[in-house]
Amino acid sequence: MRSKFLACAAVLAATSTPALAEPLDPQKIGEGVTLDPIVDARLRLETNDQSNFPDTATSITVHTRLGAELKASGFSLIAEGEFTRALEDDFNDTIPGNGFEPFPVIADPDTSELNRLSIGYATKNFSATVGRQRIIHEDARFIGNVIWRQNEQTFDAVRAIGKLGPVEIDQTYAIGQRTIFGSKSPNEEFEGDFLFTKAAAVFDPVRIVAFRYAYDYDTRVAFSSQTYGATVSATIPAGKAKIGLKGSYAKQRDTGRNPTDFGADYFLAEGSVTFSGFTLRAQYEELGSDGGRSAFQTPLATAHAFNGYADLFLITPATGLRDSNVRLSKKFEIQGLPSGLTVQATYHEFDSDFGGLDYGTEFDGVVSFKIGDVGLLAKYGNYQTQGFGPDTTRFTLQAEFSF
Repeated sequence: MRSKFLACAAVLAATSTPALAEPLDPQKIGEGVTLDPIVDARLRLETNDQSNFPDTATSITVHTRLGAELKASGFSLIAEGEFTRALEDDFNDTIPGNGFEPFPVIADPDTSELNRLSIGYATKNFSATVGRQRIIHEDARFIGNVIWRQNEQTFDAVRAIGKLGPVEIDQTYAIGQRTIFGSKSPNEEFEGDFLFTKAAAVFDPVRIVAFRYAYDYDTRVAFSSQTYGATVSATIPAGKAKIGLKGSYAKQRDTGRNPTDFGADYFLAEGSVTFSGFTLRAQYEELGSDGGRSAFQTPLATAHAFNGYADLFLITPATGLRDSNVRLSKKFEIQGLPSGLTVQATYHEFDSDFGGLDYGTEFDGVVSFKIGDVGLLAKYGNYQTQGFGPDTTRFTLQAEFSF
């Protein structure tokens, strides 16, 4: 294991040298016509150590996205491919047929696929996009692109966004969820009818967002649901400090082909204080349960960003989830230190919404910074079970370059 870490560290160091070319600017190829190259490369070492497996999973993967965006007179055309390859594959990549897997899951299988292909039109107060596209709503708690994994989640959809004064309306109809599991997986895509509606308004310093999400899957029917909710947030100056407040509520019910009749609530309460580069945040999030039969689910979210980096709660247990957590982060702007150096630590206590169960606790840590055009990151998540799931430790070391 030590040799694998040292080998990956050497490659990361090589990718962070200043010999890399500067990012390309959009190229003018005609009167009012530009071509903007899209290049994203990420090298990652990840380990997953779970107490219910005899061996620790270790992956070293290389991800690339290559494409271009053509723009002319408000119109745009994006074409982008996505490619992931494993240099070290001692892990369960979720693809069936690979033989016996004595390792935990690291969901970064090899893939070669069309990530985005869309046509768009935009003016100052209106935009529309048709085709395979990236869709992220707010902080990606309900709709996101799962950007943490090597393979991105995108949607086959029609999307329109309009602005009128302080109000923005965002409406999407999608027929396919292109998942992170890649081109070799039977779960590469989930088809169905998906409606995403979001309305946001800003009345400084308050931001209000109302939303409705309806998922009617053709095959993944247990996740067919409709969700209504709203989020209110504010950032309030307080001398040299800033106070952040956020609250959210949503109601989820079954819909479409879902065989279970259920209703579950979602709550979020959050407060933060930022001073001298430090941010202290306290948060309570609840994904409710309907009597232990079904729970509030977020199948299109970037779920890794919430409820712990060990990824024990990507799918909400039937008894629901209550996550009480506190986070301290610091962004350093000191001459001689790497650009954008940020250190973050989070502590979680996980409990059930139904049945009074103690699930476990988790400590998470992140260090990130840039050297030249290369972003470097180390991430750690340690979950200690008190009755739900195995003890789990995940560690990630990565380098990324994009333009």
